[in-house]
Amino acid sequence: MGDIIDYKIFGDDMQLVEIELDPGEGVRAEAGAMMYMEDGIEMQTSTGGGMFKGFKRMITGESFFITTFLFQGSGKGHVSFGAPYPGKIIPVELNNFGGQFLCQKDAFLCAASGIEIEIAFTKKLGAGLFGGEGFILQRLVGDGRAFIHAGGTIIKKELKQGERLRVDTGCLVAFAPTVEYDIQFVGGFKNALFGGEGMFLAVLRGPGTIYLQSLPFSRLADRIFAAAKYQSKGEHKGVAGFGGGILGGLISGDRS
Repeated sequence: MGDIIDYKIFGDDMQLVEIELDPGEGVRAEAGAMMYMEDGIEMQTSTGGGMFKGFKRMITGESFFITTFLFQGSGKGHVSFGAPYPGKIIPVELNNFGGQFLCQKDAFLCAASGIEIEIAFTKKLGAGLFGGEGFILQRLVGDGRAFIHAGGTIIKKELKQGERLRVDTGCLVAFAPTVEYDIQFVGGFKNALFGGEGMFLAVLRGPGTIYLQSLPFSRLADRIFAAAKYQSKGEHKGVAGFGGGILGGLISGDRS
């Protein structure tokens, strides 16, 4: 049974969540997510249930170890966790979804002590082979509150019975276990090669809650990598191909 924890979310695009703990309460978090903690809170790092559970978390993109922050003082104790990249922190009440919720790998930020992080392989071969970021999903299991993180702007949708939505696999953050999930080929030679999108889409069928993100981390990382690669090739050619890095840098604002 998960602890009942209170919380506050601070910030807009680079958020953090501050958890308030009563004596004996704890919160579990991915290693390296903690920002600050008050006196009386003890860190207990372990595999969270044995070597097998540690390896399962590694497969989903999480750390082999998980840290529990347990409040051993009196009154109230506070510990905070920061989002790893620009986006939003989403609180999820697992009780409202039958005690479990599915999310993208790396989406988990922290949760009440007692909530487990498991692998949720998709049931269909197409989703398994071509799901990309959606292939390996995390299943959060328990009866408490968990926090997941997503990039950019977050959209929450409530799918009705039989209602279908096709989503870029990277833009799918999390969904209720009542939602059916599969992968669909975009179709068409030109669409696949020149459409600018992925070759496969996630197909979601209701009923249930889904969360979407406008800025998947993979998309952000690709742009950063492309820019870094461009810079490393010495592409600063200034105006109309002359002037070199100095003139080009002055115009672009890179140099003073």
